[in-house]
Amino acid sequence: MHEPAAADLRTVEISALGERLSALRLCEPASLAAVRLSLQQHGQLTALTLFAPKTGLEIIDGFKRVRAARDLGWPTLQARVDDVDAVNAKLLLRALHDRRGLTEIEEAWLVRSLFRDDLLSQPQIARCLRRDKSWVWRRIMLVEALDPIVQIDVRLGLLAPRAAVAISRLPRGNQQSASAVVVRRGLTVRQTELLVEEVIHRPDAVARTAWLAARLEGLAPENRPGPRATRAVRNEADWMAADILRVRDIAARLSARLGATPLQTFAPAATELLRDALLHLSPVLRALDTVIATATRPEET
Repeated sequence: MHEPAAADLRTVEISALGERLSALRLCEPASLAAVRLSLQQHGQLTALTLFAPKTGLEIIDGFKRVRAARDLGWPTLQARVDDVDAVNAKLLLRALHDRRGLTEIEEAWLVRSLFRDDLLSQPQIARCLRRDKSWVWRRIMLVEALDPIVQIDVRLGLLAPRAAVAISRLPRGNQQSASAVVVRRGLTVRQTELLVEEVIHRPDAVARTAWLAARLEGLAPENRPGPRATRAVRNEADWMAADILRVRDIAARLSARLGATPLQTFAPAATELLRDALLHLSPVLRALDTVIATATRPEET
């Protein structure tokens, strides 16, 4: 990351500040209320961090302070303006929160912005953030797999970021319903993770949809009125058979899609993302093939 030049403290008009990078951050109502109370009782304790692209001053750090000050009717705040471009502003945003840490979904938003908006390659992002390339890929996959409506639930403070990470494991078609269940029933992160496991192990899409609909009504399928069906207890062989069927179906579907649509037909950024995902998948499949060969080898008599 480019080291920003030393910045002097200055007074800035709140109305002149842009909040373009706020899309990379969460602003929970409780945190905003706490910042507002702190400003009322103690005044501004920490300067804003800004940068100055051609469009005017933009906030890097201090979104809650600006919003709280605006609520209080304050016209100005103290700020430092760093001499960085848009890419380094995002890297600085992360560096400023290195001790407290961004949430996993905030990291994903930031990484995707560097990848999609600034057109950095995944290896470049990995070097800038001093992370492994696989970490970058996982963050991109997280946010691009997560339904935009579910991401809005997170931004509104309705859904915990870690709960959203759990929900991202579900097919897109089930994510909004799962988020609605979590919000309406007030589920904890651990309860959300268990909910996701239950949905994943439904036999098909129709069963997943019906199960979530029942939970949204406040009634799990096994608790519906009337005679209670005996729930079969799965042993390890059952779970293994279910996993084999699921992998087989997904592999067949992926093979058909790759055969019908060459990667080169997509936009360059999407092509790079898919190619990298396939390269990460190959060693997993090779390892699985080795295990299958060992497991199915005839026993010596």
